[in-house]
Amino acid sequence: MANVSVAAEWQLLYNRYYRKPELYPMRWKHIDLSRNKVACAPFGGPIAVIRDDSKIVQLYAESALRKLRIFNSAGVQISETVWKHPGGRLIGMAWTDDQTLACLVQDGTIFRYNIHAELVEPSISMGKECFEQNVVDSVFWANGVVCLTESQRIFCVADFKNPKPHELAEPGLEDSAPLCMAVIEPQYVMSGNVEVLLGVTEGGLVVVEEDSVQRVETVGGEVLGPLQKLAVSGDGKWLAAFTHDGQLLVMPTDFSEIKFACNCESALPPEQLAWCGMDSVVLYWDDMLLMVGPIGEPVRYLYDEPVILIPECDGVRILSNSSMEFLQRVPDSTVSIFKIGSTSPAALLYDALDHFDRRSAKADENLRLIRSSLPEAVETCIDAAGHEFDVSRQRTLLRAASYGQAFCSHFQRDRIQEMCKTLRVLNAVRSSEVGIPLSIKQYKLLTPSVLIARLINAHQHLLALRISEYLGLNQEVVIMHWSCSKITASLAIPDATLLEILLDKLRLCKGISYAAVAAHADKNGRRKLAAMLVEHEPRSSKQVPLLLSIGEEDTALAKATESGDTDLVYLVLFHIWQKRPALEFFGTIQAKPLARDLFITYSRCYKHEFLKDFFLSTGQLNEVAFLLWKESWELSKNPMASKGSPLHGPRIKLIEKIQHELEVSTKQAIFVSEKRWYWLKVFALATIRDWDALEKFSKEKRPPIGFRPFVEACIDADEKGEALKYIPKLADPRERAESYARIGMAKEAADAASQAKDGELLGRLKLTLSQNTSASSLFDTLRSSFQGVS
Repeated sequence: MANVSVAAEWQLLYNRYYRKPELYPMRWKHIDLSRNKVACAPFGGPIAVIRDDSKIVQLYAESALRKLRIFNSAGVQISETVWKHPGGRLIGMAWTDDQTLACLVQDGTIFRYNIHAELVEPSISMGKECFEQNVVDSVFWANGVVCLTESQRIFCVADFKNPKPHELAEPGLEDSAPLCMAVIEPQYVMSGNVEVLLGVTEGGLVVVEEDSVQRVETVGGEVLGPLQKLAVSGDGKWLAAFTHDGQLLVMPTDFSEIKFACNCESALPPEQLAWCGMDSVVLYWDDMLLMVGPIGEPVRYLYDEPVILIPECDGVRILSNSSMEFLQRVPDSTVSIFKIGSTSPAALLYDALDHFDRRSAKADENLRLIRSSLPEAVETCIDAAGHEFDVSRQRTLLRAASYGQAFCSHFQRDRIQEMCKTLRVLNAVRSSEVGIPLSIKQYKLLTPSVLIARLINAHQHLLALRISEYLGLNQEVVIMHWSCSKITASLAIPDATLLEILLDKLRLCKGISYAAVAAHADKNGRRKLAAMLVEHEPRSSKQVPLLLSIGEEDTALAKATESGDTDLVYLVLFHIWQKRPALEFFGTIQAKPLARDLFITYSRCYKHEFLKDFFLSTGQLNEVAFLLWKESWELSKNPMASKGSPLHGPRIKLIEKIQHELEVSTKQAIFVSEKRWYWLKVFALATIRDWDALEKFSKEKRPPIGFRPFVEACIDADEKGEALKYIPKLADPRERAESYARIGMAKEAADAASQAKDGELLGRLKLTLSQNTSASSLFDTLRSSFQGVS
């Protein structure tokens, strides 16, 4: 009798059975689908409802403000928000793969919402043309949309994650609007781009791609009339089309043939056309649902309320004001057990369990009949249990499988255990509070990890955690999301209290990233909580960067040095170096030996000047002097070469800083020769224009470098008067002559040159003073006298 009651609910379409169990009575109140625009997500996803602004509707006990409401599949409200967007009427809305609601308005703007009715920024624009011409129709798919403008131009966003609107090829419709529109998703097209199918009044189809337009007027030798409604199958291989004369045509999307045609006995186009899995097509008129298969008479279902068809991979969900139903083909395993009069091994095994429960000897008789096919019967019962939504029927089928397995020595013992696991998960998410009515085929296609992600997004954290633990999946994602959500929602809870709440859950998962939770706390303006959380992060590589981002540089430096990771220490050093004044930076690293040593090592290679400042600030004058010596050593052995060196200026500056702090003996302690010391000090004093100090320095003792550097320094500083103090002290008359010539004193230069009795020198001096006519004649006279003497 049980078999009869189960099979009595089925409808036969040719040789295939279909069933339409009720998944939920809808728990919403005062929702009339005919007055609203509705978007339903596949895989048992949420339902979005908003009042249709293209219809004149009567308002009952409700606000005149339009509200976007989001429900689960059982009609339990998840969230709502007031719709207050500009841009004209709402043209269409649909859910994307990641359960983001995309809403397209008349001016081509797409507003996006998450499942909690929170606006996702930024909005997407379909372009200037859509804004100017207005959008009149749209078709969404998993992650994209195409829209049609009033001027019959088609625009596309192929991927909402990377929204780049572009125009497809001109369809050439002139002023006649298409009768219907459908798309073949990019993943099912050879080119990888979306194909748009348009039914036109002239008959046939217009296939629009990125850069081409194809006209399809005949299929398999038959002329296509005007097509009123189109629907592409879930795998992109088949097209269902309703013609102007009331026929339903099914053809492959390469338009090679018409697979079958069915007269629907109504020229009025259906309000909705959808595929029921891959086996049949469902059409909906005002009060009737018609299911058409390739062979046999259609099946009719009558409704006295509006419905919405939601295509799934293995059927179609039917949403009405009062219920959610699932129309699907009855699985072969279920048919073999519950078909009236079935004598299959699985049916006999199921019947044997019934006899066993009634303590009848008929149970043993049934088992003997199917002993050779017992493994097959057990497998069929397990498979049938997986396809059931009724929990008691699942349990009975699994008991039948377990009963048969006891007499079967060659069967995988873990098959029943695996199915029990799967069904426990499915039953948990099918509860009306969660409202995700997945079939087992949908569950396997969606995968457990995606299901857990959807539960997390719906803030069903406890259920997601239990499923993760039950299936042996990583729980870190769940706990992390819960922690971040808790921080966002707990603005009134003190930091210390909230920290204890968070740690209580975070400790459940070893290796979880406290730094990521701390970063979220900082983003929400709770910097103190972030600092407290990051203290529990065991990995320095995650801890240190976050400490820097929240302004805890000193703590970051301490943690980096404790870790011994030089890369982390350098990261902190460079960060502090850029943010703090030099003296404060020097004070910070002075107390950290590792940081100080790394800074010195780096600066010796790349930042000499900064290193000198560091040594000066810490009183390490010997180190400063050593750097000076090293720089000088790298220069040419000719002391004069340092004047043109880029190191000369900084060296002088440093000498200026330390000249009053270094004793004369320092030059010996730091291994600088006396002559080089004199050169450096002369040019340092000249640079700072301390002429009194320079004169005093020249009189301390006879300079080991002579007085020429004093003269050179004064002349370079354009201080001729100062130079005259030292030129007479030059022992070599040639040097005196050249020095006098450089400051423009021709007569004195000539006198010094005459003492040298060097004709070549006189020639050089003449060139130096070539602009002075009298000086030139004087040098010529002297030169002639020298030649006469010779």
